[in-house]
Amino acid sequence: MAKRDFYDVLGVPKGSSESDLKKAYRKKAMELHPDRNKDKPDTEAQFKEVNEAYDVLKDAEKKAAYDRFGHAAFEGGHGGPQGFNRGSGGGDFSSAFSDVFEDLFGDFMGGGRGGKQRAARGSDLRYNLKISLEEAFSGKQKAISVQSSVACEICRGTGAEGGAEPSNCPTCSGMGKVRAQQGFFTVERTCPTCSGRGQIINNPCKSCAGAGRKQKERSLSVNIPAGVETGTRIRLAGEGDAGMRGGPAGDLYIFIEVRDHPIFEREGANLFCRIPVSFATTALGGEIEAPTIDGGRSRVKIPAGSQNGKQMRLRSKGMPALRGGAEGDLYIELAIETPVNLSAKQKELLREFEVLGKNNNPEGSNFFSKVKTFWDGMKG
Repeated sequence: MAKRDFYDVLGVPKGSSESDLKKAYRKKAMELHPDRNKDKPDTEAQFKEVNEAYDVLKDAEKKAAYDRFGHAAFEGGHGGPQGFNRGSGGGDFSSAFSDVFEDLFGDFMGGGRGGKQRAARGSDLRYNLKISLEEAFSGKQKAISVQSSVACEICRGTGAEGGAEPSNCPTCSGMGKVRAQQGFFTVERTCPTCSGRGQIINNPCKSCAGAGRKQKERSLSVNIPAGVETGTRIRLAGEGDAGMRGGPAGDLYIFIEVRDHPIFEREGANLFCRIPVSFATTALGGEIEAPTIDGGRSRVKIPAGSQNGKQMRLRSKGMPALRGGAEGDLYIELAIETPVNLSAKQKELLREFEVLGKNNNPEGSNFFSKVKTFWDGMKG
């Protein structure tokens, strides 16, 4: 019986890419696998046919020969090219299927193909740093203490006594993986002896028990740039935990938290300051002295008749921008303060003012006019 065209077997057109061939094979192999079709004995032959087709087309040289000579490329005595496996009949199933199997499950079973695992990178660390608003304004060099893993000084991070080099694992011959044949499957697992490292330590370092690293408290200097705010993250490369047995160190991430300030409130690059002002100053007009975040003072003119909550802006007196750009502003909010502990004379003067000042409160007059209209409407 003549063999079917390998492209027809996989259901793809001639000239399909390697990725398309692999996708088609994966779909066919899963669909026709004997374990999933125990009640359909004919599928086993189809499964082998699919396997044979993919075994040829996944290999660039075999594929080129097949595209030129067809099935004759792999049949002896028919003028096909030399160097191919003639008369194989069913292809190399373990080779073909393991390619797809590793793509699907390689990471889960121990990291995909490519031999032993690389030395494990150290973990990243987090450090929460609280600073004042003044420090966020000016920037600062801050010293911190961090508990982290560092390379063992005795074995120089190798984990072996005297700094000796580890030897290849006898179970996996240094590959970090072991394979086992299970029916049609070739299953690859992380080597249980060396945990995928491909090497073992015969004489572990007594100081670090073979880990190659130890816990230690370190002092570090952190450069806090001007303009940082709560949530800003600063990365110190290579200052995290040391890697296992010579692996690269992780990073240290500094998370900034700016403490609340007793005078200023912050919104982005802008600052807000609520300043109590006397009734007389807002009524007659005057000047007040406003503090600024750099420790200075700014004189602010209060227009006569200013109302409670009025805001005035002092340009470029806010926070600096973290990544360049214009500085923020400082907003002064007036908080008119009601006088307390009045003397008899003060009370008398205020009562006199109340009688004489009925036309000096336009906002109040407007409000109560609306209230009267509302009440009259309710009566109607």
